[in-house]
Amino acid sequence: MSVYALSAAADTAAPLAAGDNIDVDVLQGVNGLADDTTWAHGFMEFMGEYGLLAVLALLLGIGWLRARRRPDHDVAIAGIMWAPIAAFLAELANIPLRNLVDRPRPFFTHSDITVLVQGKDDPSFASDHALLTMSIAVALLLVDRQLGAIAVLVAVLQGFARLYVGVHYPSDILGGFALGTLIALALSPIALRVLLPLVRRVEQTSLRPLVVAAPAA
Repeated sequence: MSVYALSAAADTAAPLAAGDNIDVDVLQGVNGLADDTTWAHGFMEFMGEYGLLAVLALLLGIGWLRARRRPDHDVAIAGIMWAPIAAFLAELANIPLRNLVDRPRPFFTHSDITVLVQGKDDPSFASDHALLTMSIAVALLLVDRQLGAIAVLVAVLQGFARLYVGVHYPSDILGGFALGTLIALALSPIALRVLLPLVRRVEQTSLRPLVVAAPAA
């Protein structure tokens, strides 16, 4: 995918200067890799926008299959259900925060950013992709440590990809990680109290295979 032309506002902006601040320095270091890895642009754009979210969806699917076979399957399934709900609530929480901070994307301020994703003109802080991936990862970690650890790594790679494609500052990523983690952890006890009875009711219906695996023959 070719690099799209920056807006007129970015054309007149000051270039990045090394040593300005750590936020800019880290962005410059990661995004600068794009200049020497043009062969990876399409892959990084896809992974940064959709691919890593798809990996998390796959991990959730595997987590669901594993949860159905656990002795505490009802609690585990409720925890799996909480993951996408946590992501949705984190996204809702970010709407007023994003509008309050109203931080421009880095390429509007710094003209030497290599931008690989078009159409990003909404506020930069906090990163939606970062908060979505980390809220799912933390919620999954509460249920399944092995899959959760992999999911956290995926979330970190998501943050790296958003810097690589030039659409966020590192602090946007960290802010997204913090918000996603906070939502997933703080609201988890409430969510489980709500979801657990629902799972147990489903277990008593014809939909039982959704929440508990059939005994091995």
